[in-house]
Amino acid sequence: METFEVTDDFYLNGKPFKVISGSIHYFRVVADYWRDRLEKLRLMGCNTVETYVPWNKHEPKKGSYDFSANQNLRHFIELAQEIGLYVILRPSPYICAEWEFGGLPYWLLREPLIKIRFSDQLFLKYVANYFDHLLPQVADLQITHGGPIIMMQVENEYGAYGNDKVYMRELAGLMRKGGIDVPLVTSDGPWHDMLLNGSIQDLALPTINCGSQIAEHFQTLRQFHGQKKPLMVMEFWIGWFDAWGDKIHHTSSTTDATRELEDILNEGSVNIYMFHGGTNFGFTNGSNYYEKLSPDVTSYDYDALLTEWGDTTAKYEAFQKVIGQFTDIPVFPLSTEIKKASFGQFDVRERVSLFETLETISNPVTSPYTVAMEDLDQGYGYIYYKSKIGKNRDIEDFRLISCKDRAHIFINQQLEMIQYDQEIGQKQSLTLTEEKNELGILVENMGRVNYSTHMNHQYKGIKDGVIINGAFQSDWEIYTLPMDDLSAVDYSKDYHEGQPSFSRFEIPIDQPADTFIDLTGFGKGFVMVNGFNIGRFWKIGPQKRLYIPGPLLKVGHNEIVIFESDGEISDHITLTDAPLLMPKAVEE
Repeated sequence: METFEVTDDFYLNGKPFKVISGSIHYFRVVADYWRDRLEKLRLMGCNTVETYVPWNKHEPKKGSYDFSANQNLRHFIELAQEIGLYVILRPSPYICAEWEFGGLPYWLLREPLIKIRFSDQLFLKYVANYFDHLLPQVADLQITHGGPIIMMQVENEYGAYGNDKVYMRELAGLMRKGGIDVPLVTSDGPWHDMLLNGSIQDLALPTINCGSQIAEHFQTLRQFHGQKKPLMVMEFWIGWFDAWGDKIHHTSSTTDATRELEDILNEGSVNIYMFHGGTNFGFTNGSNYYEKLSPDVTSYDYDALLTEWGDTTAKYEAFQKVIGQFTDIPVFPLSTEIKKASFGQFDVRERVSLFETLETISNPVTSPYTVAMEDLDQGYGYIYYKSKIGKNRDIEDFRLISCKDRAHIFINQQLEMIQYDQEIGQKQSLTLTEEKNELGILVENMGRVNYSTHMNHQYKGIKDGVIINGAFQSDWEIYTLPMDDLSAVDYSKDYHEGQPSFSRFEIPIDQPADTFIDLTGFGKGFVMVNGFNIGRFWKIGPQKRLYIPGPLLKVGHNEIVIFESDGEISDHITLTDAPLLMPKAVEE
């Protein structure tokens, strides 16, 4: 039986051990490719893999748990051990990770009095319920039981959010109660009060997250320890993420990153964030909110050592050389054959307007007032509000009150305006020209904020109401549109130019392979491939094509469905073998 201890250093089986780890988020990679990504990590010289565990993927509905398929955390950990990697698990209720709501499940927001990430007994009750199901999946995979897990994290960057030590201790206690007996760690930025706020030093080893000035930050950590303890950068940021509307695809200097990596390994241990970023499939991207809403793009490429689609990079090779100064680099053949293909251009087969097929894909709820998505037990996607607003006249005061995130306003199913983020709530005027007029509002959840104070206000849809000439409008029909199953879309109905629509394509394939869908001509929306949501697109970039992993395709007939919200469509798509993230911020 192996042992792993934290005293004045890390000790594996009684001998000093330098943790050389890389981050791979299993939930951002199709399960068929887990082995490939883990093998490439081992071949770079790393001895450990780190992953977050997103609560909202494993308990998508309250009391309903999923550890199957791409959520099979146990299988990911077992693969890591088979390949020769130890595991750092970060199963916090909150993970940040540029992930929807920082990994917290949306249904927590249905509790009006809940206080997330504090020693609120209601919040902790739900965490305890979750841990009761999560921890049995991994407890016997700890190194103390013959598995590869050597450390587990308590919360995540809590020092940048709060300083409720009772909460932190409660979480550590829940983990110990659930059979976790490996060393616990915390990770925080080395700035201001973050280490002080987020650490519980008698229960967990403090580590730091940063991307530069390692020597200086290690000195801060050393002084914070107050005694000899192992130094570790739990997140060594080697790239960055992109938000819709960014002018660049963020990259970083390989030269600078390798120099900082060497500084880390000269003094301590590292987890490289990210080794492989992967993809924000579906509606899983998070958002930041500082001066404005900044939703993250579908690609989580992160300028990592492996690209979003799994290719090694020049940075990978440079890191391998540095790591080779501290440990032996293994050599073995990769076991997964991965190819890319250009399948060509395809014409649309069928197209229908959202409003024509609305009744086939959603059952309306009637309400005297608007309600948020969460009130209807909807977590993601879109929601449509419809109300009769009377005869022809001028409306001088039209406003959406407490609406998130992006709203299309229709009069008689004709688009009047699109409001986004800070535009929402501004007074607008409308002119009604018909004897009877119908107001429709399509609202998209662009991804709940995953960091900082705005996390406390992440209701989506229209929470408070719609103002018509100074008064709240009543009598609504509300259609939930989670868009998780498009099988009921009725393409026999009509398409009307300028309306949100579904476009269906048929793709014959002889040999599945990785490919990229080019959506030139389309405005904004998402793409389903054989019923799997590969993520959002938006013409503003910087991501111009979406990655389709080969395992999502099959020999023979394949179906691609594109939902487009802005009335901007093309009659063609192209499947090519090249991505398009542009332009780059740093040229090597």
